[in-house]
Amino acid sequence: MLHRVVITGIGALTPIGNDIPTFWQNVVAGRSGVAPITHFDASLFRTQFAAELKNYNAAQYLSHSDIKRTDPFTQYALIASDQAIKDSGFDFASMDPYDVGVIWGSGQGGMDVFEEQVTEYARGNGQPRFSPFFVPKLIVNMASGMISIRNGYMGINYTTVSACATSNTAIMDAFTYIRLGKAKIIITGGSEAPITPASFGGFSALKAMSTRNTDPAAASRPFDVHRDGFVMGEGAGALVLEEYGHAVKRGATIYGEITGAAMTADAYHMTATHPEGSGAAKAMQLALDEANLTMADVDYLNTHATSTPVGDLSEINAVRKLTGSDNVKLKISATKSITGHLMGAAGAIEAIICLLSMRDNIVPATINTTELDPAIPENLTIVLGEALPAQVNTTLSNTFGFGGHNGTVIFQKV
Repeated sequence: MLHRVVITGIGALTPIGNDIPTFWQNVVAGRSGVAPITHFDASLFRTQFAAELKNYNAAQYLSHSDIKRTDPFTQYALIASDQAIKDSGFDFASMDPYDVGVIWGSGQGGMDVFEEQVTEYARGNGQPRFSPFFVPKLIVNMASGMISIRNGYMGINYTTVSACATSNTAIMDAFTYIRLGKAKIIITGGSEAPITPASFGGFSALKAMSTRNTDPAAASRPFDVHRDGFVMGEGAGALVLEEYGHAVKRGATIYGEITGAAMTADAYHMTATHPEGSGAAKAMQLALDEANLTMADVDYLNTHATSTPVGDLSEINAVRKLTGSDNVKLKISATKSITGHLMGAAGAIEAIICLLSMRDNIVPATINTTELDPAIPENLTIVLGEALPAQVNTTLSNTFGFGGHNGTVIFQKV
């Protein structure tokens, strides 16, 4: 028997808020989190802005010991997961620790410590002086490991990596394990700390990022005819997934239920999505089939749309395959225009947006988009400028990643 899976806790550390209330308030208000870079001197870079965390001090959340032995991507994971665990309202100490797991995602892992340590070595005389924390801080699975160690969770524990589809991969894996009865609760989500010179320079060399340096806050403009690339962001999103019967028995607040999830591969290109969106369309269709739904049942679609010329249209082509000319209910938006692109954390943050959209019956807007690309069909309703009050019972979230990874998750009200 397959078990139902619900979400009973959420947490967020983002460029537009370091907690859920602030984050959601700014999503609904459409306040951009993009500004000139402060993490390093970017004056010689093609792109000089990003969506950085604001008013963030790790010492406000973590001990000196935890900070010393973790990379920022793990710190972000610990902070967001702490929020989600507290929000779930459950005393985990009363559970068998083997019934609680962690499946976490990150696309790049400890980029900050890698760059710092290798640069220091290169500047030296050849004598290796690496920190004993170098490898533990670097490896991408350390976030899931540290969440487990911090809380004593002894069940399923591993990390997913599928570039910018990473969080959705983690969420659907957690969904599957609970559905099969292999865990009662799993902490899941993703974190990323990619705003370093090497990471930033690499994406800049790919010419994937916007260069709108004179107006950073308006740089991310998905679906706009003048879009010129994505805006890098950082942070984390965490969700507590729980077996439905277990959640009901303890009287938990339920944000929503996962009813379908699927992944496909484009098998097309290292960095570009398939122009016709064939893999993305298949992922959406498989998730809808699992949920016993059609696209006509979906109220809100949170797109992956990152504001790249090719990527945005390929996703629209995928959506068009599933909607045809019938588009009575579906509302579409691209919230990366507000948050920036949090890479491996994007899917978790956007899952939370979907859940809160259902809770409050409101569809967040795509900001900065003033002139829709004429290639976008007129029958698709893209919410622009201001959030739209609407009945939202079913949401669909897409994330796609370098390597051709496509991930779709469907959330519904219980």
